[in-house]
Amino acid sequence: MENDKDLQVRSAQPDYNRLYTVEEYHTWSEDFRAELYDGELVVMEQPTRKHQGISRNLILQLGNFLKGKPCKLYHAPFGVRLTMKEESIFEPDIVVVCDESILTERGCTGAPDMIIEILSPSTARRDKVTKFNKYKKAGVKEYWIVDQEYSMVEVNILSNNEYITRPYTDEDIVPVTILKGCEINLAEVFDDN
Repeated sequence: MENDKDLQVRSAQPDYNRLYTVEEYHTWSEDFRAELYDGELVVMEQPTRKHQGISRNLILQLGNFLKGKPCKLYHAPFGVRLTMKEESIFEPDIVVVCDESILTERGCTGAPDMIIEILSPSTARRDKVTKFNKYKKAGVKEYWIVDQEYSMVEVNILSNNEYITRPYTDEDIVPVTILKGCEINLAEVFDDN
């Protein structure tokens, strides 16, 4: 049986004037795509075909490398709650988790080893600022920000609680630091065939 809060959140006009809890988030239908930023509801737009193609190409390369290995690959919708202290749940485009103890039924609680976000106009600022800072603080070891408009990837590697950032273009083959021997061919990532 649905409660009033569940119906209100899934309606065409969510109440943006209130804060939500992680417990409320977990009562919502899987069809309702949203994130919580310290309780603030952010409804997610449907990704474009180009966004989906980039995501698919990254998943294919990472997935092929991870076959038979202990780390697990997940894609959105996959809820990431970085800490139990915050009322925040993010749905990154791609997540790699090497510590199975943080996995839950609908995602994970704790910092994944790697997160990949593919920018879109509505998410760019949150991905580059808010999530960047939260992922860094929580200890996400490797954070990729994929710019589909310019066919670039910003790779952020955690070192001494700070991200060391390096940009790559579609002409580069990028090493995945957390996965020794894994390299991602960006020409293939940005190829829309």
